[in-house]
Amino acid sequence: MKITSLVVLKCNPEGSDPIILANTTDVSHFGYFQRSSVKEFIVFVSRTVAKRTPSGQRQSVQHEEYKVHAYNRNGLCALGFMDDHYPVRSAFSLLNQILDEYQKNFGESWRNAQADSTQPWPYLNDALTKFQDPAEADKLLKIQRELDETKIILHKTIDSVLARGERLDSLVEKSSDLSAASQMFYKQAKKTNQCCTIL
Repeated sequence: MKITSLVVLKCNPEGSDPIILANTTDVSHFGYFQRSSVKEFIVFVSRTVAKRTPSGQRQSVQHEEYKVHAYNRNGLCALGFMDDHYPVRSAFSLLNQILDEYQKNFGESWRNAQADSTQPWPYLNDALTKFQDPAEADKLLKIQRELDETKIILHKTIDSVLARGERLDSLVEKSSDLSAASQMFYKQAKKTNQCCTIL
C-alpha cells in the first residue's frame, strides 16, 4: 500500500482550472528519469479530477494499478494518489483530515488564491509519510487489525494446548469450573457440529 501524492486545490466554480494550494509527492519508487514526468502527470490529473468533482462530493478514479481519491468540500478539494490496495475508507478519512487541518491553519484565505502556491506545507509532507499505513488514517481499521491479532493469539493458544497431547474433551470432563449442564452443552454442540466437518 503506497501513497504517491497528496494535493490540495481551490476549485473555481466558473469552470477555469483549479489552483494548487499545497502539494507533496513521493516518486522515489519510479525510475530517476521518469520522476519529472510523473510529477507533471500528477499535477495534470489533479486539476482534471478536481475540476470534475462536484462540491460536497467524493469520488475515486482508477487508472491501471493506481486510484485517485478526491473530496471537494465547498470548493476546497483534496486529492490522494494511492495504489489500488489502499483502503477506500482510509483514503477518504485521510482527505477529510487534510481538509480540516488546512482550514485550521489557513482559514478562508484559500478563497483569494489566484495562482499555484509553491510554498511547502510541512503538515502535508508529514501526512504523506505517516499515513502510508492506512490504520493511521482510519481508527476503525486499526481496531480491526488489533482484534484480528488477538483472534490469532487465541487460536494459537488453543492449538498449543491441543498440541501437547491434551484433548479438549478430557479437559472439559475434568473441569470443576463447568457445571453438568455446560458439559452437556459442549458434548451436544460437538455432536451437532460433527456432521458439518469436511474430511
